[in-house]
Amino acid sequence: MSLNKAALAVRENAYAPYSNFKVGAAIRAQDGTIYSGCNVENVAYPEGTCAEAGAIAAMVAAGDTRLTEVYVVADSPHPVTPCGGCRQKLAEFGTGDVVITMANLDGVEEKITLADLLPGAFGEHHMETV
Repeated sequence: MSLNKAALAVRENAYAPYSNFKVGAAIRAQDGTIYSGCNVENVAYPEGTCAEAGAIAAMVAAGDTRLTEVYVVADSPHPVTPCGGCRQKLAEFGTGDVVITMANLDGVEEKITLADLLPGAFGEHHMETV
């Protein structure tokens, strides 16, 4: 299955009774395995989970910790970008050259690298002590 098909399929399972804004995400791990996730809302905003975070959690739960490609899709006029928190989560498991494809249901896609999506990402090097 391709990343876009996995993201579109899982988007249908999103739990979004409050916003009605369903998002699907699929990520490819270093070994080629595809993991997917959808947004899960909660009446106590902001206690929900983003689609990207769900896909990352599935990847980590399966024992993978490196992602090589990301696909995010939502029903919006323009392709939707990962939120700030998810950008940082993606940076935790991917390198700056990872391509993130953002899409809408009309098939419009935009591609961007993780480094361009999150310039100056907080990383391990910030945690090193002198």
